[in-house]
Amino acid sequence: MPGHQTATWWSRLLHGLIWVENATLISLLGLMVILAGTQIIFRNLLNLNLIGVDQLLRLLVLWVALLGAVAASREDKHISVDLFSRLLPARTRAAVRVILDLFTVGVCILIAWHAARFVASERAAGSMVTATIPMWFAQLILPVAFTLIALRYVLHLVKHLHEAFTDRMTAK
Repeated sequence: MPGHQTATWWSRLLHGLIWVENATLISLLGLMVILAGTQIIFRNLLNLNLIGVDQLLRLLVLWVALLGAVAASREDKHISVDLFSRLLPARTRAAVRVILDLFTVGVCILIAWHAARFVASERAAGSMVTATIPMWFAQLILPVAFTLIALRYVLHLVKHLHEAFTDRMTAK
């Protein structure tokens, strides 16, 4: 059964990617808690300020927010306005979802493209966040996250296309 082996391979790859996303998100969130807690302890008890921690925490907030958006897109749980979809028939609802998925993919690709251009310009400028972290590396999450979200919505698009065509086929 070659089709079954392909499905198993694809399923394993997707589960592996989900595991990497979750592990990265949890690790960055844990790092944020540790850094913020350490900074608070050093400020209040020792009257010391750890240099660069505040800038690093700001960047970690950006990374966690965008990785959270990637995780939300995985389950198709992104922010949406859902006023009428429950009232629509199943095939019309699927067709509307196809249009929304196409729009989402287009917007995410556009943002990813411009974010990649922005990161490239920061790399050329050579600016640094801290003494050891270049600005372009810190901002690399922007094109990566929006590309991943676009890819996820391509998968949702395929699923919704299938639903739209299957509903049409069963409706005839």
